[in-house]
Amino acid sequence: MTDTAPARPARPRRLPLTWVGLAPFVIFALLFLILPTMNIVIGAFQTRDGSFTLQNLRDLGTGTIPSSYWISVKISLASSLLGCLIGFGMAAAVTFGAVPRFIRGPLMTFSGVASNFAGVPLAFAFLATFGPVGLITLFLKNNFGIVLQRDLGFSILSFWGLTVTYLFFQIPLMILIITPALEGLKKEWREAASVLGATSLQYWRMVALPILFPSLLGTFALLFANAFGAVATAIALTGSALNIVPIQLFAQIRGDVLGNPNLGYALAFGMIVVTGIANVLYIWLRIRAERWLK
Repeated sequence: MTDTAPARPARPRRLPLTWVGLAPFVIFALLFLILPTMNIVIGAFQTRDGSFTLQNLRDLGTGTIPSSYWISVKISLASSLLGCLIGFGMAAAVTFGAVPRFIRGPLMTFSGVASNFAGVPLAFAFLATFGPVGLITLFLKNNFGIVLQRDLGFSILSFWGLTVTYLFFQIPLMILIITPALEGLKKEWREAASVLGATSLQYWRMVALPILFPSLLGTFALLFANAFGAVATAIALTGSALNIVPIQLFAQIRGDVLGNPNLGYALAFGMIVVTGIANVLYIWLRIRAERWLK
């Protein structure tokens, strides 16, 4: 007769303590990202009394709303394109150029700070610099007799004014994202191209840029989403002077009798769709780019 070992009592499952550190992030994301987004999506398909409707989405094609989306798209495209070009040049200069190495650290640190510097502080900084009584505006007027808006056609409350303001955080974001991709270019590729008789221009045109193209296009999509979703900076800088989506959104949800909160939800829902598509494109292209850089 054989003895059977007594069955061990089942241990209760315990949540690993390592997950406890994620609790603040999960709570924060739930309260300030997931639940507000769900509320916006639901509100876009509701009337004031809470019943289901598609009229809010139909109203996106009425009045000045289509033109506001188009202006927002153009500003996002312009700031993204300029941000990519300038940021790529700066990152390439630091990574491959003759720029002293000690500049890299401060540049990356500044880029990390500036890429998150937006909203009212950024709007105030540019108004204090390029506004009607800004530092640069008064300097040019008092010393050279140049009036920015009259002689150069530039106003901080215009299309190009908002685009230049967005460049303050678009260029640093481009530097932060594209620098690791530039560092991932292997020296063997340049050496092989040189051995085969390729010039530096041919190397960049036929080897480096094709490899970097997914990263460049993905970063462009991310910068587009970043500019399109910038609400606080646009409202604080232009107020109602420029007809863009954030201004239209603010006009609908500010709470007066002329506003339509559900139409504001529909406007926000449209912004979520546009930025969501841009972010999905960025993630997909980023994955493709990492295959070459591993």
